[in-house]
Amino acid sequence: MNWILTIIIVVLMGFVVVSLVRGIIAFLQTTKIDLENKDNDEHISRMHAQQNKMMFNRVKYQALAIVVVVLLLAVNG
Repeated sequence: MNWILTIIIVVLMGFVVVSLVRGIIAFLQTTKIDLENKDNDEHISRMHAQQNKMMFNRVKYQALAIVVVVLLLAVNG
């Protein structure tokens, strides 16, 4: 049981890292030039939506990882 929960934690950690990197990439794509150019409102809105989605995913996966850690501690406690 311990090794299954450990594998789940590692997978969730991978999801957290992927979400973080994708969110940072979306943030970097919203450059100063994009913000100054009013013709790119659609691009900016899309990047903000992507940033918000990745932030939510990161928090969700972190919460799931904490739940699995609590389960792991409960099983071994």
